[in-house]
Amino acid sequence: MVVRAGLDLLNEVGLEQLTLRRLATELKIQAPTLYWHFKSKEELVDAMATLVLAEGAAGLVPVKGASDWAVWVRTFGMGLREALLKYRDGARMVAGSRLTDTVYMETTERVGQRLVEAGFSVRQAVVLLSTVYTFTVSFVIEEQAVFPRPGERSAAYDLEARRAKLDAKRFPLSRQSGGVLFDRFEQRYRESLGLIVRGAESEG
Repeated sequence: MVVRAGLDLLNEVGLEQLTLRRLATELKIQAPTLYWHFKSKEELVDAMATLVLAEGAAGLVPVKGASDWAVWVRTFGMGLREALLKYRDGARMVAGSRLTDTVYMETTERVGQRLVEAGFSVRQAVVLLSTVYTFTVSFVIEEQAVFPRPGERSAAYDLEARRAKLDAKRFPLSRQSGGVLFDRFEQRYRESLGLIVRGAESEG
């Protein structure tokens, strides 16, 4: 109940403004009562991140159990991105957190085993999955900076204002890159994930 309330508060105020004291107020309990469960904001964030990944775990594997390892990797990446986007600052919250249970790990174990069955060494499987994981978290951190809430673009990422600041002669490519870098994130994510998968194929 406390962790769920923490995620609700995260959606309202963002990661910086999330505090144990503020959460206690939302729950209508005394702060010391909450400190009995979580000694610090870091402990609360660990539990929140664990719940987000656990809830998203089912979406990290193909629904119909596809045999193609590349499908498993793409599903893992896209499912992870979807899970992180469900909450404001979801990627920043998960980055660097420590899991408090093994639900998410049970799913990544399944994906890793599928890669090993497909001929990857354990090291290759770990490197590939960790690459997808790290890229996805970083990607969504940037995505959520541009769109703190779904469909609400931050004024700091106004594409026309960015374009107007760049001299056409000195930065012709940069002027055209705004729409690629700061819009249509799902399309760019799929393209980027495809590059990672194709890189893994060439290493196999």
